[in-house]
This record gives sequence, structure tokens and C-alpha cells, in this order.
Amino acid sequence: MMGYTKTAILMAAMTALFMGVGYLIGGGGGLLIAFAVAAGMNAYAYWNSDKAVLRMHNAQECNSQVHPDLQRMVHQLAEDAGMPKPRVYVIEQDQPNAFATGRNPENAAVAATTGLLRRMSREEVAAVMAHELAHIRNYDTLIMTVTATFAGAISMLANFAMFFRGGRNGGGNIIALLLVMILAPLAAAVVQMAISRSREYEADRVGAEICGNPLWLASALEKIQGFASRIDFDRAEANPQTAHMFIINPLHVHKRDKLFSTHPNTENRIAALVKLAGGTRPQAASQQAHSPWG
Repeated sequence: MMGYTKTAILMAAMTALFMGVGYLIGGGGGLLIAFAVAAGMNAYAYWNSDKAVLRMHNAQECNSQVHPDLQRMVHQLAEDAGMPKPRVYVIEQDQPNAFATGRNPENAAVAATTGLLRRMSREEVAAVMAHELAHIRNYDTLIMTVTATFAGAISMLANFAMFFRGGRNGGGNIIALLLVMILAPLAAAVVQMAISRSREYEADRVGAEICGNPLWLASALEKIQGFASRIDFDRAEANPQTAHMFIINPLHVHKRDKLFSTHPNTENRIAALVKLAGGTRPQAASQQAHSPWG
């Protein structure tokens, strides 16, 4: 319950920030424009974000010929959790990782990289998929889509600040405008990261319940973090706005990748899962069996 309260407060802060930037730029008219822009962008994101993200990463839908075992596993986990069965996708990428997307449990999808299937045990893959199902059950996919849209819109408004205010006031207060242009996107990014981090902890907890063993997820997180820190994920680097969707941050190539982390510290997540399991540390990554997935 505390996680949902925190998320609601942060979402309210993001909305207030967006409307405030609109007001600072254009007064009452700017506030109305900001509201209209937010409504339009969120409506588009609500209906199309899942398709756009899957296209960005060239995801291929699973069927009887394409990774049918993964599809069966995810559908069985969803059925056991009393959830609608999501569409299941694979991404041809050596870095092990996964994400969920979709506006609600009835219109959702999960995607796993081929690196995840090759490098994880069957139990670890199940735990990762359970984590993604938890995001769907908790409507995190919708929450994160809305916050990412708000963050993008705030940056857009801030970039137009000079145009709107400068033309109307003959230059206006340049210092104030510069502060809006710099600090508003920064504040939006901070709020977005806080929301994302809060939802990851909750998805870890619910995912552990769905798969039945918190230590499977703890082991998977430990291994994914190790691989993600040294295996490039070119499509994610080209689309950093999608990084918050993955179970572990897929970015590491550029300096900007570590400037703002949308994920909690992996060790802290593992510690929380170990505590949930009763305090027993998972096997070291090097001792885990490799997956039989092809």
C-alpha cells in the first residue's frame, strides 16, 4: 500500500510540474496549452506505446515455431496468477534482459532477449517473466508510459520557453527562462526515476509470489546485472527513453547512461528478495546451471 501511495504522490508531482511549466511559460493560456498537450500525448501513448516500443527493439512474437516453450511458460505463469495471458515476444540480443508493456492486463505484452534465454536457468527465466507479469498486474506499464510521456512533454515545453516568453515580453527574464529550460526537465527526470524505482521493488515482491521462489529472482537479477554491465545493447542505447522498462538498466556505453538511473541498486533488490525468502543467500551466479533454451 505504501508503494502505491508514494507512486500517487509522485504522479501528482509530475502533473503539477507539467502544469506549472506551462503556466510559467504562457500564464493561464500556457497552462491550458500544457493541459491539451498532455491529454493528447497521453491518449496517443495509451493506445500506441506498446506497439512503438516493440518495434523499436525489433521484437518478434512467439508462436508454435518461435520459442514456443517461452510462450507456454509465460501463459502458465499468468494462468496460475489469475491473469489474462499476455502476448510474448523475443528480442535478438545477447544481453540478458526483459520488459513488459501495454495499457492494461487485457492488452499487454512481455518481451525477453535471446540472451536471457541462453544465459539463465529455466527457474531464473520463470522468475524474470513473473516479475514482468507483476508489472502488468500492478498497471506499472501504464504508469511508466504516462510518466515518460509527461517527462518528454516537459522537456519539449522547456525547450520552447524562450520562444513563448521571449517573443511576448521582448526578451523577458532571461535568467528565469534559462532556469526553467534547465531545471524543469531535470526535475521531471528525478520524479520519473523515483516512480520507476518504487515500482521495481513492488514488482520484485509480487513477481516472487507469482513464480513461487524469491531466490530464483534474486539469482536472475545478480546474473543479469553482471552481463548487462559488459554486453552492449545497441537498440536500447539508441532509444534510452525505454531503459526504465527493463528489469535491469540495459545502458552502460555512454557517460549519460549512469547520470540518471531509473532502477534501484541491484544489491538492494537482491537483499530484499533474500529477506523475503527468510534470509538465505542465492547460489553464486557462476554456480547456476545454464538454460537448455535454444
